Amino acid sequence: MNIFQSTRRYEAWLRSELGGDVVEEHLHAKHRKMAEGPFEFLRATYWRFAETVLAECPELKGAPQALAVGDIHVENFGTWRDADGRLVWGVNDFDEAARIPYVLDIVRLAASAALATEHGLSDKAICETIAEGYAEGLKAPRPFVLDREHDWLRQAVIVRHGEREKFWDKFDPARIAESKPEKVDPVAPEELRGRYRKAIARAHHRSVTDLKFYSREAGTGSLGRPRFFGAGEWHGDLVVREAKAMVASGWTLAHGGARRLRCIEIAYGRYRSSDPTFHLRHRVLVRRLSPNDFKIEIEKPAKKPKKKKEQKVKSRSPRELISAKMLHAMGHDLASIHRATLDKDDLETDFQGRLKGLAKTVGKVCKAITREQQHWKAHPDKWPRVGTKRA
Repeated sequence: MNIFQSTRRYEAWLRSELGGDVVEEHLHAKHRKMAEGPFEFLRATYWRFAETVLAECPELKGAPQALAVGDIHVENFGTWRDADGRLVWGVNDFDEAARIPYVLDIVRLAASAALATEHGLSDKAICETIAEGYAEGLKAPRPFVLDREHDWLRQAVIVRHGEREKFWDKFDPARIAESKPEKVDPVAPEELRGRYRKAIARAHHRSVTDLKFYSREAGTGSLGRPRFFGAGEWHGDLVVREAKAMVASGWTLAHGGARRLRCIEIAYGRYRSSDPTFHLRHRVLVRRLSPNDFKIEIEKPAKKPKKKKEQKVKSRSPRELISAKMLHAMGHDLASIHRATLDKDDLETDFQGRLKGLAKTVGKVCKAITREQQHWKAHPDKWPRVGTKRA
């Protein structure tokens, strides 16, 4: 099955999973993102990774299975506040969580770093650094609570003023009305399907007022699934909650198995200090959105430098975000997630046996992804047709 056939199959499955409630315009946006580059293609096509990785890398078969992230990549990390208000950093998206060979998470994370924008690290260094962090995480699994420790990481994830302004440009109803009145109209409560409206309303504080609902296009792999946010006044300022439709992991489409959603189980795992606003309600995932939460985003350098007066937000360079220290921490956090459902000795024994061939395996994965992405980009006439349904 080639990438075009696979994409049509996946999108037909997605429509079936959502009862036809797919945002067709967002699927078209996903198709365009898949053409932008290998890293974006990797992010957008977890189902395809699940279909092909074991055939491409048969040496990964037989690894112990853990409740794993699945769609792991370097942009799948950020910060949140735990139940005690502490600042925590780690994996923050579990849409594709499933029981899979644990090593696939390690390979995919390393491949994503290798395919990301230029950051000054060799593929070998990426694999060695992630592996070192993973090995430490197996021995001492724990969440990254930043209030007293990990000063370097706390400094790296400080939300800058420009990033805070960018957040409110997206989620402040007054700014939305001023800058994009013709593009982003509020969704009337009676027009918003009940499960999304109820999920957002219940996630807000009871005394929130003037709650407005909006549709939202965000992410890459989840494009096509309805996503909304609600912003309202609470104790003197705005608070924001997001709701997005959930479907079974793309792993189950490729390999079968249990179709139940595992996002809450993994997010609240034994070695995590979770976001208490992260909830699943009737196959709708809700969470708090905050200008104080940092998310790793690798921005491509602009082809032409913008004029000074137009530069509202200074982008962080890939070298700031994809450093050896950061990759080490990513490996550690990933190991802590896996340790919640796999015995330490089983993991360590298997992991040690795979270290020697890790870089070679990651190289094969990167070549396969790059080859398929270039084929996708070269033949837009073969992309699946999508409708015009909007959220």
